[in-house]
Amino acid sequence: MDLKVDSEDAGSGQPSSVQVFATSSTLHGISHIFTYERFSFRRIVWTLAFLGSLSFLVHVFVQRIQYYFEYPHVTKLDEVTAYNLTFPAVTVCNLNEFRFSKITKNDLYHAGELLALLNNRYEIPDPYVAEKHVLDVLVEKANFRNFKPKPFNMREFSDRAGHEMRDMLLDCKYRGEECTHQHFKVGG
Repeated sequence: MDLKVDSEDAGSGQPSSVQVFATSSTLHGISHIFTYERFSFRRIVWTLAFLGSLSFLVHVFVQRIQYYFEYPHVTKLDEVTAYNLTFPAVTVCNLNEFRFSKITKNDLYHAGELLALLNNRYEIPDPYVAEKHVLDVLVEKANFRNFKPKPFNMREFSDRAGHEMRDMLLDCKYRGEECTHQHFKVGG
């Protein structure tokens, strides 16, 4: 690869901008390709090595991108037959930790910020997010004018406003037999 230099640059002996870039570049091999010397066998070898490495890099890069978009996965399944099992431990999670209908004005006063229903100034932070009927109830409960708060107990609140298993369990069968909310207990 031979670079043509302007006749003005050739006469003045100043290097071209590509040669200046190549000598100051940290891209390995490029300084050997764009040297100040004339066309040589060494420049051809460096050019072929550089282009070969660049081609290999592009090839591997394209392969890895294609492999990524195939979404490969491995599923391993071991099946074991057990004939005598006790009723299993089951964890039921409800993203709504407390029932809104069971929250009182006193609960809202003490735990409204914790429940993300009120901000630290006892105001509704995002009224446009709630449905109209829920917002109406929340506005009524968050009216603390002439309100005298009573003592608050988080355990009592959790027991009273938390979800009940009988309300959440719609259908349950274990080993062919029906099971009810009475088969479940609250664990810690």
